[in-house]
Amino acid sequence: MNSKLNTKEVIMAALLCAIGIMIPMISPIKIVLEPASFTLASHVAIFIAMFISTKVALLVTVGTTIGFFIGGFPIVVVARALSHLVFVIVGMSLIKNKESITIKGSLGSSFIIGVIHGICEVLVVIPFYFNSSLSPAYYDKGFLQGVILLVGVGTVIHSMLDFSLSVYIWNLLPKGFVNKIGKEEKLGKVQKV
Repeated sequence: MNSKLNTKEVIMAALLCAIGIMIPMISPIKIVLEPASFTLASHVAIFIAMFISTKVALLVTVGTTIGFFIGGFPIVVVARALSHLVFVIVGMSLIKNKESITIKGSLGSSFIIGVIHGICEVLVVIPFYFNSSLSPAYYDKGFLQGVILLVGVGTVIHSMLDFSLSVYIWNLLPKGFVNKIGKEEKLGKVQKV
């Protein structure tokens, strides 16, 4: 496999980084369950990057993390974004050999990715929780409800919704677009349902 980035991969990564940073900032579709909030489609850029190539997925994950840091997001949010590297790496191994991807056909992979996503975010939040550096709402809810249920289980559900939305969007893209990106990994084989 060629380790160099081609121009299309860099451009796609940059565009997806921009989308991944903007969605949490401007989306009107947010579910707030104090202390957690879930913004629909906030992971779509990362999942679409995963359908393109490993390099693009890693660039988008790191890029959105840096964007959240520069944007002044709380450090716990930045750390949670960086933890996405884990589910991206594992997720790439789950989806890279699929000839086609559908919402129904990818539920198992989506669930595994969601569980890994949720576990990583809980592991990131735990030190902040026990260091008393989170909002008072976390402590009002308690560890089980505030961290395990809202961050952990909430992230699994949120991740699966965003993954399904990403599959839907991915399948709307013209196949000429798909085949021109990520040739080395042959992820362009994803086909419409």
